[in-house]
Amino acid sequence: MTTRTGRRLAAVLIGPTAALLAFAAPATAAPAGGRLDADVSVGRLVLDPTERGYRGSLPVTVTNRGSAETYFNVTIVEPVAGSIGNLSPDSPCGYGSPQDNRRVISCSVPGPNLKPGERRAFSVAFEALTTPRTVAMIADGGRISVNVGDGNPAIADRESFVALFRSTSGSLRNPVPYVQDSQARASISSAGAATLVRQPDGSYHGRLPVTVRWAGDAAHDFLFVEATTLPADVQIWGTDPQDLPGSLTSFIVPGGRFMTGEERSFDVLLRADPGTVPGNLGEVTFQLDTRWGMDLVPDADPADNLASFTLTAADAS
Repeated sequence: MTTRTGRRLAAVLIGPTAALLAFAAPATAAPAGGRLDADVSVGRLVLDPTERGYRGSLPVTVTNRGSAETYFNVTIVEPVAGSIGNLSPDSPCGYGSPQDNRRVISCSVPGPNLKPGERRAFSVAFEALTTPRTVAMIADGGRISVNVGDGNPAIADRESFVALFRSTSGSLRNPVPYVQDSQARASISSAGAATLVRQPDGSYHGRLPVTVRWAGDAAHDFLFVEATTLPADVQIWGTDPQDLPGSLTSFIVPGGRFMTGEERSFDVLLRADPGTVPGNLGEVTFQLDTRWGMDLVPDADPADNLASFTLTAADAS
């Protein structure tokens, strides 16, 4: 079987629509001795209502129209921000520059090199975490293009596509425009107090119950909480449950992306160093932020993104 050489992207895709981590290998020359050309065609992207938003896949076919055996890359602009997922069969992908807040990913066409005249079919998964509606909806702006591998930026062919949201009754008729939130609608609340109890090594440990709520469908990767005030010698020791590590002054809300209307409760683990004097340690304030890539998503009501509680250290529970 012929394998690919040259510039390749490697990536990790965590879940259907989470972040891609990409790097590129050193480039080599493109195949010589033949004309390089391709075209790309797409089917319909229909998003079906599920117990958690909408899901669907876009059928894609790439054809090698040149006279040389080679491989190709596709670049996809998602029609709904935060909706694009993995290719099937899997293939390495990486980010391009966002367009109108929507992600752009570039992926190698799955499988080995394409022979002249060969067609290769695959699909791209999509997931929109918004409440299913009783009417059909439509979102335009989806685009896909194909170019020869080895980092050649010249576009050989391109197609546009839309996302059709099927209604909860199964209809695709008379779709109305889907309008996605541009602002986050997140909030945080916590127990009003937490007590840290001395451990055998002299340090103090405790838990603070926290609840985070998400009311909208703005594009986001995760929600992030930072302690804007924290007593000396007190650290955030993680969350229970915990998906991704934070820092000694912050944490990532566990569970990944939120569905519209979702509420998530968990414990924040707190620790104070040995030598901490038992008693009232002061007040702590948590600030909740929504992150989309490297960007901070503005919140519709910043006032409910703050939660404060008092912290006490004790020799025994």
